[in-house]
Amino acid sequence: MDVTNRVVVVTGGARGIGRALARRFAQAEAEAVIVADVDEDGAQRVAREIDGTAIRCDVSREDDVAGLVEKVQKTSGRIDIFCSNAGIAVAGGPEASTSDWQRIWDVNLMSHVFVARHVLPQMLERKEGYLLGTVSAAGLLNHVFAAPYGVTKAAALSFFEWLAIAHGEEGIRVSCLCPQGVKTDMLAAERNIGLDFLSAGALEPEAVADAVVLGLKEERFLILPHAEVAQYFNRKAQDYDRWLRGMRRLRANLLAGSK
Repeated sequence: MDVTNRVVVVTGGARGIGRALARRFAQAEAEAVIVADVDEDGAQRVAREIDGTAIRCDVSREDDVAGLVEKVQKTSGRIDIFCSNAGIAVAGGPEASTSDWQRIWDVNLMSHVFVARHVLPQMLERKEGYLLGTVSAAGLLNHVFAAPYGVTKAAALSFFEWLAIAHGEEGIRVSCLCPQGVKTDMLAAERNIGLDFLSAGALEPEAVADAVVLGLKEERFLILPHAEVAQYFNRKAQDYDRWLRGMRRLRANLLAGSK
């Protein structure tokens, strides 16, 4: 799908990948770009820059998502492309607090469910619409330090797969953006705790946004700004046990290097 003359919504649009997406869609002459974020001031700054519209939205709350969809449909008449981009990170394993597990579940998975629940009906009625989920390579390959992040991203990937299976013959297009390191606040936070291992190949958010526009045009399910992710995913599928041994070695080496 070409983004020109399309009504596009971007959640998590105040910074990082979301901000880059909003800017890129505006550059591509989208009809309207709606910047949604729980950080209303940040969303307003981006919207002013691109002559878009800012709407405060906490994607972990269904009422907020429903209100966002309703406002855009009322003012613009439709939503052509919905970029369900907002996400958070939580480190650790089962010892991470229950509240942290629930919080990341609500943001990294349930937000996508809420989006689909409220945006799909009109898209299905029109027999046209595009859902883009920002998932992460962790959805395909897990994360050696952050179980809550890896688990919720894998769940998000599975949900978007289901949407593509269930509605792909009804005019609904679905893509998952699965980058590795991107130069965002999230990557900076990993660097600050000494567990940064993705900076070497990290991309600028603008490069990721370029990959998204191309991926939407080609209507590819997996959008992989880092080509090596496809290779790693293929190795995982070919020999799961060997892949797990490799991931254990990676984790051990990174932990040794951080000491």
